[in-house]
Amino acid sequence: MAVSGNPVFANNKNFSAKPAFQGQLQNQGYKGAESATKDAGLNPQQLQDLYNAPSAGPSQTGRMTLDDVIIKTVGMLALVLVGAAVGWIFPVLTIPGMIIGLVLGLVNSFKREPSPALMMLYAGAEGVFLGGISGLLEGMFPGIVVQAVLGTLSVFAVTLLLFKSGKVRATPKMTKIFMIGIGGYLVFSILNFGLMVFNVTDSPWGIRSMHIPGTNIPFGLVLGLLAIALAAFSLVMDFTSIQRGVQNGVPAKYSWTAAFGLTVTLVWLYVEILRLLAIMRNN
Repeated sequence: MAVSGNPVFANNKNFSAKPAFQGQLQNQGYKGAESATKDAGLNPQQLQDLYNAPSAGPSQTGRMTLDDVIIKTVGMLALVLVGAAVGWIFPVLTIPGMIIGLVLGLVNSFKREPSPALMMLYAGAEGVFLGGISGLLEGMFPGIVVQAVLGTLSVFAVTLLLFKSGKVRATPKMTKIFMIGIGGYLVFSILNFGLMVFNVTDSPWGIRSMHIPGTNIPFGLVLGLLAIALAAFSLVMDFTSIQRGVQNGVPAKYSWTAAFGLTVTLVWLYVEILRLLAIMRNN
């Protein structure tokens, strides 16, 4: 069973602890090895030469590698930047970019087979959305975009280092806590959005802009820190799923799925940091 809270990985059995096809291939390999050798008519010296030859690596056998995931993730993030430039210049495209990005995000998350074209379209559309809101907030709070980008890169780097060092792991207990937290945050976000749509609150951030009773601390500050923590742990779960995918020898085409999943989480992390900074500077 997949451990990731990211639907991109959670809905794909290839990133689970042990995909079904792996055991099937192993059984077929063991059973067919002896008969294949006999059919080939190999003599003892030829068998010894084959034994001494270096084994084929993941790239030669068509399996996913970390390099594949990194290259494709960088490529998708480059498309996000291109889209962001378009959204920055033409802010009227912000809402269409958001809608298209949302639809493509859902389609790609639940597709059984990866579609590189749809994933790249998602990256471009989401970039247009990010560029639009980034340009708007930059006009209100100069320098906020640079702060948000640096914050996103910092959280990503620290999370990756902690994961590689083994100090942070997606244990079953932590995963359960994450699922409860993300569920509660999703319910709040939908409720807050509804209040803003129906003009129940005239604040640009809804309930997030309201202060905690008896303090000058906005709800958005606490919620923003919680959301960033959830996004960071989601990265840990993504790293875990990718690591298991590589260990399981999943087909190389799923490196697109892994890159897409990481891009989705990084976009979410950037939006949360950008919003938190805007609430803090506005307050």
